[in-house]
Amino acid sequence: MIIILRENPEQKQLENLVSWLKSMGLDIHYSKGVNKTIMGLIGDTASVDMDLIQALDIVEKVMRVTEPYKNANRKFHPQDTVVTVGSGENEVKIGGGNFQIIAGPCSVESEEQIIEVAKAVKEAGAGLMRGGAFKPRTSPYSFQGLRGEGLDLLSLAKKETGLPIVTEIMDLSQLDLFEDVDVIQVGARNMQNFELLKELGHLDKPILLKRGLSSTIEELLMSAEYIMSGRNQNVILCERGIRTFETMTRNTLDLSAIPVLKEKTHLPIIVDPSHATGINSLVKPMAMAATAAGADGLMIEVHNDPAHALCDGPQSLRPEQFADVVKAVEAIRPFAFGVQQ
Repeated sequence: MIIILRENPEQKQLENLVSWLKSMGLDIHYSKGVNKTIMGLIGDTASVDMDLIQALDIVEKVMRVTEPYKNANRKFHPQDTVVTVGSGENEVKIGGGNFQIIAGPCSVESEEQIIEVAKAVKEAGAGLMRGGAFKPRTSPYSFQGLRGEGLDLLSLAKKETGLPIVTEIMDLSQLDLFEDVDVIQVGARNMQNFELLKELGHLDKPILLKRGLSSTIEELLMSAEYIMSGRNQNVILCERGIRTFETMTRNTLDLSAIPVLKEKTHLPIIVDPSHATGINSLVKPMAMAATAAGADGLMIEVHNDPAHALCDGPQSLRPEQFADVVKAVEAIRPFAFGVQQ
C-alpha cells in the first residue's frame, strides 16, 4: 500500500498515523520528492482501512500495490535511485542520468595483467574496474580464480588507478575478504541464493545483482527485494542474457528487459554484452543497442591478451577495441531512450 501525503502535513497528525501503522506490525518506507512525500507500507496490509486513511487531512491519495516487491517498486520510489560508489575524487554515480562503464578481465591472473588492463580501461573512459577473484565455472577442472590473492591484486590495481573495484562473491564465508571491494557482485548462479542476499542486505555497500540464466524479470526484482528488505538500498541490476533455444550466441541478450525494468523499478540497470553473447565481435553492437535502449551503464570484459586468457577469452576485447566501443557508446548516449534532451 502507498500513501501520498499532501504538502507540509501537520506533524501531529503524521505522528499519529505513523504510530497507528507501526502498531499493526507494518514497516514504512519513505520517499521524499520536491513537493510530495510517499509512504510505502511493507507487510500485511489486508486489514488496513484505506477509506479511513484517505479521510485524513494530511493524505492526498491511497493506493494498493499488487506487485510482491515493495522496496524495489517504482510506485514506492518514483525518482530514479542514484548509487554512489567510491569517495572523493574517485567517486562515481550510477543511475538517474549517470552512466558508467565497468571494465576489466573475466579473471585476475597476475599483477602485471590486472594493472595493465586497469590503466588501459581507465584511459579509455571506464569509471569502475571489474575482475574475478573467485570464479564460478561449469567444469570443476576449469580455472577457479586466484581467490584471496586475486582480491589483493584488485586492491593493488585500485591504488594504482583510483578505479573502484567490482568483483563477485560466491559464498557467505568469503564476506570478510571483501572489505576493500567497492561493489560486491552477485552472479547469475547466485541470484536466488537467498541466505547470501539477506546477509548482503545488512551491508552499507553497493550490490550488483545479475539476472539468473532462466529467471524472469519479476524474479530478479524479488531477489533485489531480499537485499533491500535488509535496509541496503544500493542495488544495481544487471541484464546479462538468458538461456533460450538459440545456440549461435552464448545466451540471448534480453534488451526489452531494460525499458520494462525502467517502468517497474527505480533501481539502476546495467547490461553485460560480453556474457550475453560470448563473442567479442558482438560486444560493440550490443553495447550500442543497450545504451540506446536506456541502460544506466555497461559491464564489458577487457583483456590485454585474450588469446591466452585463462577464462572467457573469446568474449574479451583488447584495450584498443574497448576504447572504440566507448567512443561509439558516447556518441549514442545523448539520443538514448529516456535521456532528457
